[in-house]
Amino acid sequence: MRSDKFQVLAVLVILASFHFVALGQPDLNLLSGHYNREALDSVLISYDDWHPFPRIDDRQGWDRADQQLLSSHIPIAESYLDYTWPHIPATASLAYVRTGDRNEYQGLTFKKRIVLGTLLLAEIAENKGRFIDQIVNGVWSICEESFWGVPAHLPGEVDGLANTADPIVDLFAAETATFLAWADYFLGDQFDAITPQIRQRIHRETEQRIFKPLMSKYHRWMGPTSTGRGPNNWNPWICSNWINTALLLEPDNTQRVTMIHRALEVLDEFINPYPQDGGCDEGPSYWGAAAASLYDNISLLNLATNDAFTYVYENQKFRNMGQFIYKAQISEAYFLNFADADPQPKMAANMIWRYGRDIDDEKMMQFGAYYHDAEKTGEISRFHYFRNLFDLFIQDEMKATPRNLPLPADIYLPDLQVMISRDQEGTTNGFYLAAKGGHNDESHNHNDIGNFVVYFDGQPLLIDVGRGTYTRKTFSSDRYDIWYNCSDFHNTPTIGGITQSPGPEFKASRVNYVSKESLAEFSLDISRAYPDNEIILRWQRSIALDKQHLVMLRDAFRLREAQSINEHIMTCYPAYVKEPGTVMVPLKKPDGSVINFLLKYNEKDYEPTVEKVNLTAVEDQGIIQKWGDRIYRINFNSLSPMRNGSFDLSILQEP
Repeated sequence: MRSDKFQVLAVLVILASFHFVALGQPDLNLLSGHYNREALDSVLISYDDWHPFPRIDDRQGWDRADQQLLSSHIPIAESYLDYTWPHIPATASLAYVRTGDRNEYQGLTFKKRIVLGTLLLAEIAENKGRFIDQIVNGVWSICEESFWGVPAHLPGEVDGLANTADPIVDLFAAETATFLAWADYFLGDQFDAITPQIRQRIHRETEQRIFKPLMSKYHRWMGPTSTGRGPNNWNPWICSNWINTALLLEPDNTQRVTMIHRALEVLDEFINPYPQDGGCDEGPSYWGAAAASLYDNISLLNLATNDAFTYVYENQKFRNMGQFIYKAQISEAYFLNFADADPQPKMAANMIWRYGRDIDDEKMMQFGAYYHDAEKTGEISRFHYFRNLFDLFIQDEMKATPRNLPLPADIYLPDLQVMISRDQEGTTNGFYLAAKGGHNDESHNHNDIGNFVVYFDGQPLLIDVGRGTYTRKTFSSDRYDIWYNCSDFHNTPTIGGITQSPGPEFKASRVNYVSKESLAEFSLDISRAYPDNEIILRWQRSIALDKQHLVMLRDAFRLREAQSINEHIMTCYPAYVKEPGTVMVPLKKPDGSVINFLLKYNEKDYEPTVEKVNLTAVEDQGIIQKWGDRIYRINFNSLSPMRNGSFDLSILQEP
């Protein structure tokens, strides 16, 4: 027994204790507090006895899988029979530090894993050995890579090439281990028939690259940031792959329990500070790797313990975390995209349905069923490989679930400080309004306190531009040199030439939300979101949806001395000044018809201009992919410096 293999540094325990105190949050420890190491040992199925899915030669077991979905992988895998597994050159990794480009490296490494995962599913479907040599080629090629992660995730002091003597575990290193672990589980006997070296290498590489680093040193995704903000999606996403791989590849049950319990402690670092309202500050497109990955962990643990973790499904925070995904929906295609979130994220329908089933939420199940496409099969996603296996055994139940979008009328998330309101529940007809408070140290942060979006009939009118293409600059000290991360390219004001600053101290205050039958109103003071804010005595922003009529914005301010005011409004349509007091925004619907909207403002104090944002930088390519080359900024500029006053804006459909 390798007793010293997974000795956890004592400093990790000290750090973990400090993290809870620093965050000022109650020490919930939903997972590790429920099962200490000894209790976990008593419920965890042993390595030899754990068979989460049928072995490949258990054909009766595989007969219970959805045969259409299972066999749909075969023709795609056949196209990979002649696939040449590429070597990844050092210059592909160096490109990240030389040019900021992430895609050259990622394109190669992600494709290799998709090919391996598809070949494995096809071999499970056929069980004829036709794909095994290519699977072995893939396993061997991946094991020969110097780094299983991506250069964008290397520590800042690393100059583009991974230190193979000191491996770290990032998102995609953990993902890689999952692919190899399932290949070992399903095809271990076939590998051994070729040569024992295949499985030995899988185990050896995983131990050196994943297990030892995770158990011997602290990774920054395991706990709060230096500013005290709780960990983001990296934590549950990596833990889901860590637990998956430990369950499948660690034959020593003592070490297996030790590893999984450590993962529970790390997961509690994610859960403890998470807001009780379940709001994901990373947005819906990251929810699939945040709350959804937490669910992945629980579903894997239940599979490995005969449902000893089902108590989690009754936890209200966990339930709220799941329900966020349908609360943040705008329309069939669009979701609320504050910060780096995408306006049109893909929905992991099968996983959403399973989450809804396990927390007994019929709305969530129907939401997942709505996005289920039984005919669109064969292609696997790049990540969360184990979801493909669960999917194979739920298709009939999903098909029998009514397809429906909840589209709640009014939502308020008090911890996240986000309000959502629409004209009528259950339909996208009419106005949709969402606004946010919070602070400027949120995960994937944009400087956007007081920002809001307006949609009509499910289509964007006034928008949050969101993020563009990730480059080296995105997560560096130059992040706020990128225009779409800054407050003057959100629906917020510039005050005396000053824009909002990043950091937890830049935040909303005096936040209030009121909802009545026909009116939902959100108000907050955004003055603390700006640096040198002694010049801003108060800036109270109120935004309301008068249902079936209009959206109203009012900024009432008091400054220490007169300043120029520039109110910014972002849209994806070529707005123009119709006449003094009115800006026209022509919303173009998918059928080509146009609805004109009027932006009514107090023309005695402000003069509008409209500019088209030039999208020429590398980062801007992601904006073009989401919105097209059609981002416009409306600037309402004060006619003279103002010390006290207001900015009033009404948004309504042209009669």
